[in-house]
Amino acid sequence: MDDTRVIAAAPHSTQTARIETARLILQPHALSDFAESFALFSDPEVFRYISGRLGTREEAWSRLLRYIGHWAALGFGYWVVREKTSNAFVGEIGFANYERIIEPSFAGIPEMGWALMPALQGKGYANEAATAALAWADRQWPGGTTGCMISPENLASIRLATRHGFAEVVATTYAEHATLVFHRHGASSRISAS
Repeated sequence: MDDTRVIAAAPHSTQTARIETARLILQPHALSDFAESFALFSDPEVFRYISGRLGTREEAWSRLLRYIGHWAALGFGYWVVREKTSNAFVGEIGFANYERIIEPSFAGIPEMGWALMPALQGKGYANEAATAALAWADRQWPGGTTGCMISPENLASIRLATRHGFAEVVATTYAEHATLVFHRHGASSRISAS
């Protein structure tokens, strides 16, 4: 018996998924974001913790279509993160259902991820974007669990995750790489538990 659960958010247009913070705009991807997304995932500093090799143009195109498809099919996905004043591309953050073959399973748990352009790191943008994305998630899945996978060597991402309530569940491997799996329980479950 297949116990796979499809996670979905309330149906809405990608227009309503746009988020503004003090310094950033988060909006679902469009085809016009391809060049910047490809630049992000072909940067050696970014890919160092993801797979250890640079992303190809073909992989970047598939990733972009997957991001767009998440919003269309599931009502959630990744956002392009841009500076509000300059419209500069900062990076990407969001939630996905990748149907990964990993233990423990992510079945029924939206998986969060993020990546920022190295030149724009260290400005607090990752924290600001994560705060906004997780507030959105708490409204979509009140009391729900979100998860993420992080390389044990990626100390900056581990700090960001734990700062936002993610706790390490297990150290495991995925695609022959060591990885840590983290879970975060949504705001309403943390409030009701206190």
